[in-house]
Amino acid sequence: MEKSNKIAVIGAGIVGLCNALQLQQQGYQVVLFDKHGVGEQCSKGNAGHFATEQVFPLADKSLLPKLPKMLLDSMSPLRIDWRYFVKAMPWFAKFCQNMLSSKYQRHTQALKLLNKDAINAYARLLGDNFEEHVTLSGSLLTFEHGNLNEIRALQNKFLKEGIKVQLLNQDEVQALEPQLSIRIKYALLFTEVGHTSDPFQLSLCVYNKFVSLGGQFVQQQVTDICQANCTWKVATQQTEHSEFDKIIVCTGAWSKRLCKQLGYRVPIEAERGYHNMLSTHALSRPVASAERQFIMTPMNSGLRLAGTVEFAGLEAPPMYDRAAYLLAHAKNMLKDFDDVQQGEHWMGPRPSLPDSLPVICEAPNHPNIIFSFGHQHLGLTQAAINSELVANLVAKQPSAFDISPYSITRFQ
Repeated sequence: MEKSNKIAVIGAGIVGLCNALQLQQQGYQVVLFDKHGVGEQCSKGNAGHFATEQVFPLADKSLLPKLPKMLLDSMSPLRIDWRYFVKAMPWFAKFCQNMLSSKYQRHTQALKLLNKDAINAYARLLGDNFEEHVTLSGSLLTFEHGNLNEIRALQNKFLKEGIKVQLLNQDEVQALEPQLSIRIKYALLFTEVGHTSDPFQLSLCVYNKFVSLGGQFVQQQVTDICQANCTWKVATQQTEHSEFDKIIVCTGAWSKRLCKQLGYRVPIEAERGYHNMLSTHALSRPVASAERQFIMTPMNSGLRLAGTVEFAGLEAPPMYDRAAYLLAHAKNMLKDFDDVQQGEHWMGPRPSLPDSLPVICEAPNHPNIIFSFGHQHLGLTQAAINSELVANLVAKQPSAFDISPYSITRFQ
């Protein structure tokens, strides 16, 4: 394949940005499309955690007995808008089917493959800019009421999957993060994960590198993809862009429409997450709570409280109470936080599939269209390794590992 080939990347979130930069670095001419601008959705407001330790699918049968209480508790990390419940039911049915032990184990292995080299992939992609945007100081998963035997069992579950993790007692937690409350009795320290102190600036860094290499950005919504002789044409609300040799679809939670237009069914849901951006500083690494199911990440501008899962579709207005109550959790977990005021609230829709795996593949009936979306909570984590896999697909080269688990054919 000649490197002069022209490629359209649809979607300028962190996944689309990494794909665009990777392909531009390899000598292709890339045009990037996004209605909203660069990194303006989940990539702007996520928790900033490169969560390579999260190799276990969300579809876990241990979740089932907890669901009734979670749905009735206003402070719960899960909310389903009752007006959206019927529409979301098919997704939840598929989600429950993926709790079978055989599927759970298979999907765990597929997530491990993506996460294993995810941070190294960022180092390869960012080069000299890596250390400016990625801090490798690990992360903590804290326990306020956990049974020590259960925590050790969880530690062993991670260790069995090759995740490096240490069990810390209360004194060790206080030595590592003195601002954490003494309510925290134990913590698991994941030593080989990292965070970015500003996910939006990371997105802009990737974008600026892309543009400096000659990449082009079109801030328009793609409405149609169609074949034009031996090439492809992309139509937007304003104009048409033609003669693309390949198209990469990285449209996140909005992927269903373009997939349907091409004849593919994909059960993707907008799993809405929130953050509360505080101006105060307190921690040196991401700290998650096992009981409260949220995460606190140190940012350049303060402390970001992030988390929650809300199913309400793409069109419903944000319910910012979901962000506001994260501060109550933080006040219980941090010292000297009683007088801290509410910060800036934000909401973004994660693209979630019922098996917790993304779609990374050539379109079965359209070999010059490549799908790259659906990374649920791990879009930031997996974006750079994803871009290497997509580049292999573009160049018709073998991947470093088997990517068949991520094929869209699993839904057809």
